[in-house]
Amino acid sequence: MTPEPNVWPALRYADAPAAIRFLVDVLGFTETLVVPEGDLVAHAELRWPEGGAVMLGSVRPPDGVHDAMKPGAGAVYVVSDKVDEIHARARQAGAEITAEPTDTDYGSHTFSLRDPEGNSWTIGTYRGAP
Repeated sequence: MTPEPNVWPALRYADAPAAIRFLVDVLGFTETLVVPEGDLVAHAELRWPEGGAVMLGSVRPPDGVHDAMKPGAGAVYVVSDKVDEIHARARQAGAEITAEPTDTDYGSHTFSLRDPEGNSWTIGTYRGAP
């Protein structure tokens, strides 16, 4: 059973609907909640099938907690046993690959990319220190 996420990276996007499509269709997240606000996304939750999740929303006028968040300023590490499969989908979709698949000295098979608005995503097999 996949545990419920307890840490939620949060990102802002100028075009949140397009970001959701990229994260779902290319990286493999599952869309679990999207709260529209006109043409914007007030709040969205995407689950990672191997455990974890991210929250995101559209850039909007200042709203307190998230008003300083800018598109393209985030970095997220995602654990997966399907690194090469995700890399192939990302490359086929035309994503900017910033680091090709490699094996690290700490035991991870990993690669990195930027989403269409510039956020950095690293996909790797490393699950953290025991």
